[in-house]
Amino acid sequence: MQISTNNLVSMTEANQNFSKVAKMVDSNGAVVILKNNTPRYVLMDYTELEKEDKINTDNETVQAIGERIVKKHLYAFMELAK
Repeated sequence: MQISTNNLVSMTEANQNFSKVAKMVDSNGAVVILKNNTPRYVLMDYTELEKEDKINTDNETVQAIGERIVKKHLYAFMELAK
């Protein structure tokens, strides 16, 4: 998953303008939400998540899915954090 710098938003903006951020996801793909200028959260369309990772929602918890995604993309998050 590649994230454009145009798809980075602050925590404040995400809190105050969630509908705007959701529209960004709809038109541009995943959005990275920054907390203290550090990538902290990823917001993406759930159907895209299913396609990308071919998850089986019946057998895997949301917590496990989140941990797997963070582990899989940790290098990208570390690079964004620099």
